[in-house]
Amino acid sequence: MTQSLWLDTGYPRDKFPQAHGRIRCDVCIVGGGLSGIAAAEQLAAAGKDVVLVERDRILAGTTGNSTGKLTAQHGYVYSDLLKQFGKDGARTYYEANEEAVRRGRDIAGEGEARPSDSYIFSQTRHGTEKLRREWDAYREIGIQGSFGKETELPFPVQASLSMVDELQIHPFRFGQRLARMAADHGARIYEMTAVRTMDFKKRTVSLSTGGMVEFKELVLATHYPIRGFRGLNIIKLAVNRSYISVAPTDRELKDQYISVDSPQRSIRTANIDGKIYMMLAGSNHTAGMKKETDEEYGRLAEDLENLFHLKGITHSWSAQDPQTPDLVPYVGQISDSLPHVYIATGFRKWGLSNSLAGSKILRDLITGRENAATKLYDPGRTGFGALLLQGLKINGLVAGELATGYTVRLDSPTCTHMGCKTRWNEGDRTWDCPCHGSRFREDGSVLEGPATKPLDLS
Repeated sequence: MTQSLWLDTGYPRDKFPQAHGRIRCDVCIVGGGLSGIAAAEQLAAAGKDVVLVERDRILAGTTGNSTGKLTAQHGYVYSDLLKQFGKDGARTYYEANEEAVRRGRDIAGEGEARPSDSYIFSQTRHGTEKLRREWDAYREIGIQGSFGKETELPFPVQASLSMVDELQIHPFRFGQRLARMAADHGARIYEMTAVRTMDFKKRTVSLSTGGMVEFKELVLATHYPIRGFRGLNIIKLAVNRSYISVAPTDRELKDQYISVDSPQRSIRTANIDGKIYMMLAGSNHTAGMKKETDEEYGRLAEDLENLFHLKGITHSWSAQDPQTPDLVPYVGQISDSLPHVYIATGFRKWGLSNSLAGSKILRDLITGRENAATKLYDPGRTGFGALLLQGLKINGLVAGELATGYTVRLDSPTCTHMGCKTRWNEGDRTWDCPCHGSRFREDGSVLEGPATKPLDLS
């Protein structure tokens, strides 16, 4: 397995116990990434008795493998949000994420965050046209930024679009601080505790340790839903994987960047305890659809050398994140028929700000407060055409993989989620499922869901 720079440079880990016996609580949160941790902190601070269970170690998944950009600039998105949700909806999305940036600034300790403007940039005429449309959306929504050509990047760009006064964070250290805050408010956090079954009628969660949690409200912050539920069918989320490589540098960038052209590249530096690292991310593809992923790391290494004249990569890793059909995450009640079950997923690789925004939505829904973003993030929101189109795409992929998996990859282990054949990922040395994004370690143990049971490698 590869290693994340963040996980390699975090604080000494707090030891959270496994969950045993019968545990009662107001709110049970499943998932110990930033989304679950932030929700636990908000709900516990609001007076709720909170239990969080994580099957591995907290923050070791998507959060600890992110780029560490805490920003409301989520690539080329606001032009599309204007079309789909109108001016009020697009502004609500911006304001919810910008509030998350401000909250992150208030929470972060020394060495965990630094201010930074965020930039989208183009190197082609087509990309520049997209930036102009996004700039028009910024002005209509009221986003503070500027359109121009100048950047500090060591290569020419045609145009750039900034969003001012955003944040870079060390996501693992930041998340560790937030977990301690949650615990200080009374939240009980359990690690190495997997969910085995959930009974919504009895409101219980049975655990791999033999324990059981009895809850009044349940929050699924599991990156990808453990099951396909009514109101949020599992086919409605696409899962995409991207790659990150890091090399030491003596030049620290002031700001953070992402290209709008293909191949997309995300660029920032990180100053960790006086050491500066250049971080380059990109090479997106549908999860589980490539075996020779070493090629993706190779492309990033070439770009680090050609664009920044850097060699000696110290860390490389990959991460995946679900995406909803309309770009806005699903945060809220899973359906009217299950009003006590909530979900937080579909962050589209922008989970740092959306996790903090989503935690306030969950807190307000469960405590009965008003929140302007609740309707926008609602998993049951309308948009049938987009959902149907995405569903057809993902369903086609599943059907194709079920067929070709059993005729072409006969020796590959079968995913324990829905029976697709997995694919060996040479770069990360994992078994990846191309149907719904489950990942398994080399020994068959579950690395990422929705699968909950290990592979049979016998």
